[in-house]
Parts: sequence; C-alpha cells; structure tokens
Amino acid sequence: MTNSNSVSRVALKKTTPQVSAAMASLHAAAVSAAQEAKVEPEILELVRTRASQINGCAFCLDMHTKDARAHGESEQRLYALNAWRETPFFSERERAALALTEAVTLVHDGQVPDAVYAEAAEVFDEAQLAALIWAAAVINAYNRIAIATRMAPGAYQPAGK
Repeated sequence: MTNSNSVSRVALKKTTPQVSAAMASLHAAAVSAAQEAKVEPEILELVRTRASQINGCAFCLDMHTKDARAHGESEQRLYALNAWRETPFFSERERAALALTEAVTLVHDGQVPDAVYAEAAEVFDEAQLAALIWAAAVINAYNRIAIATRMAPGAYQPAGK
C-alpha cells in the first residue's frame, strides 16, 4: 500500500507467495494449537490486540479489535487494554496472558522475566502456555509485515461466526 507521503512498498504475497503461504500455515497451526489447548478465543484476541498496540500496527489493531468485538468483547475493555494493569476489567488468566504477551513483544527490554512466566504457568497448562507464546510470536511477525509494507487499515471485516 502507498499513500502520498510514502514510497511504493513490496507486495509480499505477490512477490514471495511461498513465504506468505508458509506464514499463513504457521498462523493456522498456532490457531489450531490454541483451540486444541482450549485457550479462550477472547484471550487470543486480547493477546493479538495488545501486541499490536505495543508495536503500533494500525492494520492489525483494526483487524483484531473488530475480531474481538465479534467474539463479544466490550468496548470498555478494548479502550482500557492499553492500561490493563490499572483496571479491574480483566481476569487473572487474561492478566497473565497480557503480561506474557508484553514480555514476549518487548523481549529486548529484558527477555521474558521468570516472574511473568511463573504467573502465566500458574493459570495456564503447558499446552496453553505454548499456544500463547506462539500466538504472541505470530502476531509480532504479522505486525512487522504490516508495518513494513504499510498495509492500510479500515477495510477488514470479521468472518461470520
């Protein structure tokens, strides 16, 4: 995508379809692992939205806030997600997932602290932890792709349930 203030960006799907397909397969495998581990879809959307907020990815924020609302997420919680630690709106599991997501997303700030991992391990089993780490890794990769190629937000519509 381009706008009047930027240079034309590569169309990754067109230029490297095999890599784009591999990324789509990784995403599908991560979603499948989360479903098999019984990680709540609502938590996954919070993870995707929070990582996208941190990374400043407008395209992914547009997509995942719409998907979150399609899963029944409230406007209040979405508006407060940036300050989730200061609100009473999130459950213990959601808080643990959000803390883990932030640590994975901001890994350059000191890796994933033992305390954050231990907190998540108290409320998620091993398969769920693995699924959450994959979900965070995949959305971080997608954020970077969308930002680097200037994918334009606004047109995405969630699939019907």
